[in-house]
Amino acid sequence: MAFLFKRKLETPGEKLRELLKKEDILITPGVFDPASALLVESMGFKSAYLSGAALTGSLAMPDLGLITFTELYDSTRKITNVINIPLIVDSDTGFGESLNVYRTVKELEEAGAAAIQIEDQDMPKKCGHLSGKKTISPEDMVKKIVAANEARRDMLIVARTDARATEGIEAAIERAKLYLEAGADVIFPEALTNLEEFKLFAKEVKAPLLANMTEFGKTPYITVQEFKEAGFKIVIFPVTIFRAAMKAMKDTLIEIKDKGTQKFILDKIMSREEFYNLIGYYEYEKRDNEFAKKGDEIVKKEKR
Repeated sequence: MAFLFKRKLETPGEKLRELLKKEDILITPGVFDPASALLVESMGFKSAYLSGAALTGSLAMPDLGLITFTELYDSTRKITNVINIPLIVDSDTGFGESLNVYRTVKELEEAGAAAIQIEDQDMPKKCGHLSGKKTISPEDMVKKIVAANEARRDMLIVARTDARATEGIEAAIERAKLYLEAGADVIFPEALTNLEEFKLFAKEVKAPLLANMTEFGKTPYITVQEFKEAGFKIVIFPVTIFRAAMKAMKDTLIEIKDKGTQKFILDKIMSREEFYNLIGYYEYEKRDNEFAKKGDEIVKKEKR
């Protein structure tokens, strides 16, 4: 159904909570615009993740906290207008201190986010799988979570800790427990280095846990089944479809440049019909005709 004519998901946070209770594990692809989010939903995934890395990448910027709150808010609103599955939104460090986090949470919930992710990195933040990260004190992160908890109505708070890289796995576990006490709903331990660390985290931290299965990072390639058996509830693939799309576009441009035509790769691109079905094009035509018909009938009636 075309998004313009369907009802928006009214309680996304509640829907995400239901899924966490009902599903063994949520496979959650990263998205970066409305079309990619709609594609994720159309493929049967039950949740999506607005990735900071993918969104900044789509703006031709590195994942170094350069994105503005306005850009994130606008992207969140546009995506949640299109899909009817819960969207987890990566807000990096929350755009500042406690009061900034309060506003970030309040407005992103109004934009339709089901959950907000806040991390304990110091600014300037880095992609979680790069070296040279710095973390703020646990006390400062707790203040942010308290503010987020005060601001939210229904949305979930995902607290990410990058302390594995800066302080070690035990410190990351202790931070996670503290963040739960402060009001976080989901814990996201970033950049763990092997499956045994994920198992240890799940053993020590009794909460819904989120795993980041990104490419080319510090975490080895672990399957969704392995994450489920380790005790995790959400697995995100934050930048995968963005990277895949960029590679496909590059290959297509090479084909056009080298051969002067795209006709040899038509089987590798989405057809017009496929895309029209994805966005509900024919419903727009139908509605437009209905509006015109009703308008004509009113005009004819008045002329009698």
